[in-house]
Parts: sequence; structure tokens; C-alpha cells
Amino acid sequence: MRNEYAADLGLSEPDLAQDWHTQFARWFAEAVAHPLPEPNAMVVGTVDAEGRPSGRTVLLKGYDPEGFVFYTNYGSRKGVEATANPWASLVFPWFPMQRQVVVTGRVEKVDRADTEAYFASRPRGSQLGAWASTQSRVVPDRAALDVAYRAAAERFAAVEPIPAPPDWGGFRVLPETVEFWQGRASRLHDRLRFRRVDGGAWVIERLAP
Repeated sequence: MRNEYAADLGLSEPDLAQDWHTQFARWFAEAVAHPLPEPNAMVVGTVDAEGRPSGRTVLLKGYDPEGFVFYTNYGSRKGVEATANPWASLVFPWFPMQRQVVVTGRVEKVDRADTEAYFASRPRGSQLGAWASTQSRVVPDRAALDVAYRAAAERFAAVEPIPAPPDWGGFRVLPETVEFWQGRASRLHDRLRFRRVDGGAWVIERLAP
């Protein structure tokens, strides 16, 4: 299967913002306006202590000049891997727009106060789900999850707000590279990458497709 990309689209150096954060904000706003289904969905790649990679789709919950933030159970596969080997990749697959953004960088945990603030903004059902699920661990069947959810609902029936579980929180990916990929005809895509160099400065590079 093969789709030919539009010939009149492109990404040139003069069109690029001076920093990756401004460029990402520009493209993200266009993805939201497109509209795409869940434009904040991104593929997060992590590697365990033995060098074995894994990936999954999660939702971006915040970004700023420091990096990209998502939340998870720290005992999940990605949580364990990001703690043991604190490097990750992110891919925003905006295929209907013939675009991707690819990020690589170090990982750090989000401050607990930020985690609690975000958790408080979640729907109550999602809050209870976080308490009920031992994410990535084997469970006997669906009924076990339903039982755990009901137990959480009973436990916090009179509690408002529900606190974040102690093993649940955020990760921030601190970019080392941010690549903006624009599809072009004949597979001669535009790939412009911001790369952090020694001293914290950034350089812009064009990559061959």
C-alpha cells in the first residue's frame, strides 16, 4: 500500500520558527484545528535496563520550553523502563496532515505538586481507575478490574478531591532533538531537526529523507 504525498506542501528553513517550542506550538495548533482525532496522542518509546525497547500510545498533557509531559502509573512498563533507563522518544503521527514530529531526550519525573494538580483535573472515573489498576501487571480477568474499581469507588465515596495514588505521576521528556517531518512528493520529504549541542544552544539541521 502506498499513498503519494502532495507536491505543493513543504517545510523550508525560512518557514521554521527560531526555536523548537514555537514551531511545535504552531504545528500543534494546526493539528487541533485540522481537526485530527486526539492530536495530542503520541507514541512513547522506552528501553529497559537490558536494552529491549517497547512503545505505546499515550496522551500529551502539557508542553513548554522545558519539554513534554505525560502521566502514568510508575509501576507500568513505561514507568519502570523510564526510571531504570531515563531516555525516551516521542512520535506525533499527524498522518492526515502529512506530518510527524519526532522527539528524543532525557526523562525526569514531574514534581509531586504538579502531579496532584493534574490528577485533580481528571474526571472522577479516571481518578478511580488509576487507583483500581495495577497497570501492566497480569490480572486474571476483566471481572477482577471491575471488582477493584468498585472497591475504589466505595473507598473514596466520601472523599473530595480524590488524591493521586502514590505510585502514579508524571514524566517530562527533556528534548535533545526535535524533528519536524513534512511529507513531500516522490518520497523526498522535508526533515528539519533542532538539536541541542554543548552549552545548551540549539542548531537546525536538514536530514535526508
